[in-house]
Amino acid sequence: MSALIVIDVQNDFCPGGALAVPEGDLIIPGINALMADSDAVVLTQDWHPEDHSSFASQHDGKSPYDTVEMPYGSQVLWPDHCVIGSEGAAFHPDLNTPHAEMVIRKGFRRGIDSYSAFFENDHSTPTGLDGYLRTRGISDLTMVGLATDFCVAYSALDAVKLGYRVTVRTELCRAIDLNGSRDAALSQMTQAGVRVE
Repeated sequence: MSALIVIDVQNDFCPGGALAVPEGDLIIPGINALMADSDAVVLTQDWHPEDHSSFASQHDGKSPYDTVEMPYGSQVLWPDHCVIGSEGAAFHPDLNTPHAEMVIRKGFRRGIDSYSAFFENDHSTPTGLDGYLRTRGISDLTMVGLATDFCVAYSALDAVKLGYRVTVRTELCRAIDLNGSRDAALSQMTQAGVRVE
């Protein structure tokens, strides 16, 4: 059995949002069509407290896209985005959310960011998605959404480590592309055994 994992198609990641991914909204019609034909659909949602430690605003003298060292490793600092309950954190209004059977919210712990749909950035604190998929008997995953080089890539890499067969549909993803991060993520996913289409 297979599942479609739709990653972070939220207002703040689409044009006009606080952390807009270029053309992030253009992938939505294709995602909606794919959802209608999927055995199971899971949506992920970035969901941060307003003082989240990954926000540049929480670090004196730091700007968005600077990096800092956190207890779990290097962390890119972001503009404030996807604050719990805000319009920016809401799914894009064009996304056909009724197809979803489950929503995984991530990044709600102040002290740790969470790119992956499976684990927070310490690579050990689980989101619960793996347990859900296993109890459903799901072994094949297709991933789409935002952004290719961060949350999609982290999710795909973790899924492969957990033993899933993973396909990333790049025409239904868009990247932030910080200093070549898109190509690096695509290469890393391919080397790890992700099917990148």
